[in-house]
Amino acid sequence: MTTVLIYSKDYCPFCQRAKALFDKLGQNYEEIDLMANPQRKSEMVSMANGRTTVPQIFVNGKHLGGCDDVYALHDQGKLEPLLKD
Repeated sequence: MTTVLIYSKDYCPFCQRAKALFDKLGQNYEEIDLMANPQRKSEMVSMANGRTTVPQIFVNGKHLGGCDDVYALHDQGKLEPLLKD
């Protein structure tokens, strides 16, 4: 089963756009809202190799990056195979 984890903030348009892509693909995801859980930010930064912006997206523990990164993977046809692993 594929695990998708998205660190986000509720007011972030890039977070909403990234989640919309996963919704469109029918992919469930776990969302960690850093506004509601600010103590989780250091965990995200560590897992995302120092990146501090949201969203930060992980599939099966692999860091994919942010919204633009995920859309680029999708446009290249490389996102869906990751979701099937």
